[in-house]
Amino acid sequence: MIWLILGIVVFLGIHSVRMVAPEFRQSMIEKLSLGGWKGIYTLITFSGLILMVWGFSQARLDPIYVYEPPSFLRHLAHGLIWVAFVSLAAAELPVGRIKATLKHPMITGIKIWAFSHLLVNGDLASVLLFGSLLAWSIWNRIAVKRRGGEVLVAGPIGNDIIAVAAGTAIYAVIAFWAHGWLIGVPLF
Repeated sequence: MIWLILGIVVFLGIHSVRMVAPEFRQSMIEKLSLGGWKGIYTLITFSGLILMVWGFSQARLDPIYVYEPPSFLRHLAHGLIWVAFVSLAAAELPVGRIKATLKHPMITGIKIWAFSHLLVNGDLASVLLFGSLLAWSIWNRIAVKRRGGEVLVAGPIGNDIIAVAAGTAIYAVIAFWAHGWLIGVPLF
């Protein structure tokens, strides 16, 4: 469990620098250049991700259960995960109605994804991992709102159609194949 916790701290720590130490971030960009900072950021992100994946896989070998989720929540979780993938796809596309409405679709997608996993996973490792990601995404959304920024104006609906199609395609690949292959838990 220590590797999972360390991975969460490293991964969310680097993703929290802008929220807790914006001056440090800016000084690193000035010292290293934006590309240099992004390189270090990426290296730390992947290190944290590897530690989280390794720690989670190890913790699953001897699970400690915190709660027993009702089985009917699986259906709700599948629907929410689809919404999360559409949100994540919208985040990477030009502004449409989805992106303009959500304002920060990447953060929204992470919140929905983490929450849906908490609905169906009651083991301690899952609670730590998905609970941390959910708490972080809520905190991040509040921080982004406080920073202010541009107001997104809804663009053409074609961007939303692409977001729904891409999100659905990614969801299908993960739900019907990749989740079982990568995580060891087939969804269907």
